[in-house]
Amino acid sequence: MPTYKELLEQRALLEQQIKQAHTLENADAIEKVKALVADFGLTADDIFGAGKTRTKAVAKVAPKFRNPLTGDTWTGRGKPPKWIQNLDRDQFLIA
Repeated sequence: MPTYKELLEQRALLEQQIKQAHTLENADAIEKVKALVADFGLTADDIFGAGKTRTKAVAKVAPKFRNPLTGDTWTGRGKPPKWIQNLDRDQFLIA
């Protein structure tokens, strides 16, 4: 059975071989991709897609309340601003 030190040396050699193999295979893959892009006239948008997002478009909501002193507005969604907290909101409605 190999000793601890021998196993550590083997691991170091394997890690070095792994790094070399990764570098060579990575370079080969890049060459293949470049050749395919050139052969087919592809662009980055063709490969990765342009403007394709998975997020939902959020529609802007018109403000429902206005602070008469500062002109600040609030849509009525989310946490209410301090100027309208604990007050009757009817007085701040935008007509």
